[in-house]
Amino acid sequence: MYKVFVNEKKLTISKYPADIEKNLRYEGFATLEIAIDLLENTSCPQMNVYGEEIEEIWEDFTHMFRVVEAAGGIVSNKEGKILFIHRLGKWDLPKGKIEKDESLEQAALREVEEETALQELILEEFVNNTFHVYKERNGDRILKTTYWFKMSYVGEKDPVPQTEEGITEVSWKNQDEIQQEVFPKTFQNIKLILKTSGTVMHGEDEDSKENQ
Repeated sequence: MYKVFVNEKKLTISKYPADIEKNLRYEGFATLEIAIDLLENTSCPQMNVYGEEIEEIWEDFTHMFRVVEAAGGIVSNKEGKILFIHRLGKWDLPKGKIEKDESLEQAALREVEEETALQELILEEFVNNTFHVYKERNGDRILKTTYWFKMSYVGEKDPVPQTEEGITEVSWKNQDEIQQEVFPKTFQNIKLILKTSGTVMHGEDEDSKENQ
């Protein structure tokens, strides 16, 4: 199963119909175009495209976009708090585009260091990846894939926001603060990766019960 967020609405690509209002059997590229159009231009809240050959559907889907790859970190400190950045009115996890000849792990560590000024990081394990679709100013359609890693911060310094990247705040958040402050003002793919990684308590929706 794949989950892609289009305008913060979930498009699921799976083998079977889902228990939601809008399901489309895959019949080729046109099916995917219809699904994206409905999510971008109507009030349709979510969509499931299904078919037996899920990997072929996903390959067709990726060919509709220019794929951009990024990597980031779910960073915890000695108190079990999670590190968030604040940019353009949204809470987010530190992440950024992968540079040429750079591994996923190297990119994730570099981006966390650059965006938060924290260096004493221990890379733990790969968690999962998330997908979202957006349009650039020139009209290009982008499918952004972000690879997420768990990390631990073992230092004592306070984080510092990378202001030249538009980051206005970097903050450690506990479980209550994540639920009350972060979740109302973050992106759906951030909620998804925090829940599926077991980083935060479940309970806000049913998404956490699914395997990405």
